[in-house]
Amino acid sequence: MTPSPIREFALKALLWLPLSFVVWFWFAPVLVWPAMLLAKQVLLGMWGDLFTSMALGGEILDGSGRVVARAGYLVRLGTAVTVTVPPGPDGPGGVGVLEPTLNPMVYAYSLPLFSGLAMATPLSSRRRLVQMALAFALIWLCQAFGMVGEALKALAFDAGAEGAAAIASVGLPPDAIAFVYQFGYLILPAVVPAALWIGLNRDFIERLVRAGGEPAGGAGGQSDA
Repeated sequence: MTPSPIREFALKALLWLPLSFVVWFWFAPVLVWPAMLLAKQVLLGMWGDLFTSMALGGEILDGSGRVVARAGYLVRLGTAVTVTVPPGPDGPGGVGVLEPTLNPMVYAYSLPLFSGLAMATPLSSRRRLVQMALAFALIWLCQAFGMVGEALKALAFDAGAEGAAAIASVGLPPDAIAFVYQFGYLILPAVVPAALWIGLNRDFIERLVRAGGEPAGGAGGQSDA
């Protein structure tokens, strides 16, 4: 028996979505690079007094300053903010330049999510490539937006009095930074791929709705009894 269009799409999505996430994570440094360049242009171009550099290849530190993870997809952010480092087991402390590490992957799961849906949708090769190109461009913009918000949040809320003073010196309100960070972290990665797929495939979705709404054979009408 031929499966219904809804069931066929669901089965294909179940196959393509995990594969898309595996490929996305495997090529993470390459896929992060365009968004990182966009975020770098914004941060260094608009707030050059605060940020000095941005590059791939960062480290995640624990509370004592020890390295707990290194990855090529992490982003190392250089700032002009000096902070006081308290004495610890690895050193006497002192004054250093703040260099937070950003994880851009938390803003980029939109890529494999849209890719899996697009691969499960019955499209011509040309139309699928066009959709993927549009999606990647838009999602990279959203990912860059998230990184900009996190970079500002790292200074405003995570860097103590020195970071807060630096943010105040350029006239950025903390409430606005908090909103940008939350919007880029919670809303955009989840909403953008679904909204984009729906907007680009309305004809297919209408066919699914019609197919799902059709009554089964022999079930319509009243019984003679």
